[in-house]
Amino acid sequence: MTTATPHLLPGTEIAIESLPKVSLHDHLDGGLRPQTIIELADAIGLELPATDAAALGAWFAEKSDSGSLVEYLKTFDVTTAVMQTREGLERVAREFVLDLAADGVVWGEIRWAPEQHLTRGLSLDETVEAVQAGLDAGVEEARGAGHRIRVGQLVSAMRHADRGREIAELALRHRDRGVVGFDIAGAEAGFPAGRMRDAFDLLAASFFPATVHAGEADGLESIRGALLDGRALRLGHGVRLLEDITLTEEGGSTIATLGPVAEWVKDRQIALETSPSSNLQTGAIAAWGDAMVDHPLDLFYQLGFRVTVNTDNRLMSATTLSRELALVAEAFAYDLDDLLALQLNAAQAAFLPVEDREALMDTLIDGFEGAL
Repeated sequence: MTTATPHLLPGTEIAIESLPKVSLHDHLDGGLRPQTIIELADAIGLELPATDAAALGAWFAEKSDSGSLVEYLKTFDVTTAVMQTREGLERVAREFVLDLAADGVVWGEIRWAPEQHLTRGLSLDETVEAVQAGLDAGVEEARGAGHRIRVGQLVSAMRHADRGREIAELALRHRDRGVVGFDIAGAEAGFPAGRMRDAFDLLAASFFPATVHAGEADGLESIRGALLDGRALRLGHGVRLLEDITLTEEGGSTIATLGPVAEWVKDRQIALETSPSSNLQTGAIAAWGDAMVDHPLDLFYQLGFRVTVNTDNRLMSATTLSRELALVAEAFAYDLDDLLALQLNAAQAAFLPVEDREALMDTLIDGFEGAL
């Protein structure tokens, strides 16, 4: 979902859309264009809460701003319903890439759960192949329009289901055909990573990277499980890691003392995939406040964590990566160097070979220097 008005870095005339960016946490079924939903729904006879694109987009934003991850997730019943055919998956994936490219994304990891797209006869492998076809078409079209973009799939298993190993095997079958990593998603509380230990064992034995949603709707034990059972190289959101950091005032200065989990995440540079607007919508940071300035990402950044900024679900949050960066820049008085640091964090955490990560960082540096 693109916007006509660019988001300027506060105090400058620099449009954030013009800067190269890395997107690590962006759900395929959370990034549909409202008009596409209307057209796909019409083709399958699905009744929608609104049949005007603007009104439908507003409905998603309103329903998602509930303060509850469980309620937030209910909006996906609509988007996944129109993503049950090869044609639907290909179109959504193609447009997803085009929207990322229009926002200046040069590397995007696109996560989704194939097991949620089987109601109209597709097999798991066929869904992955359909999404990859759409991604490939989107990349080709975007490059034809002058954009520099690469993308990879993150195959997710749903935490409440018992298909973890099956989905891990699926990801491994497609590791050389577009799939770059594994994830678990869905309701976090009550469904720890340990439920899928066999899947994570298989992935570890196959040297395949995983990111795990943790520290969004559950606390420190969920993060601990993601690290121990999931061998997570990144934490999806991870904002409740703040529960393991104690802040004290000494002589006019604030001193941060890290607990063992926070220290492990920082010292090993396990990336935090924060999604500021989404984290406010779902109540993930409710213990510390309800405004952007209350988000712990700045504290993580100041303490040297590998913190990144993401969109999570562009449709539900009515957002883009450029908008998210503009919001945090406004909240925390970030300048161009800060935004570059956040992008370099994301590049270093990307599920890419080291040579590709280094080339990606060069692209980011060149693009940001060119904005001056």
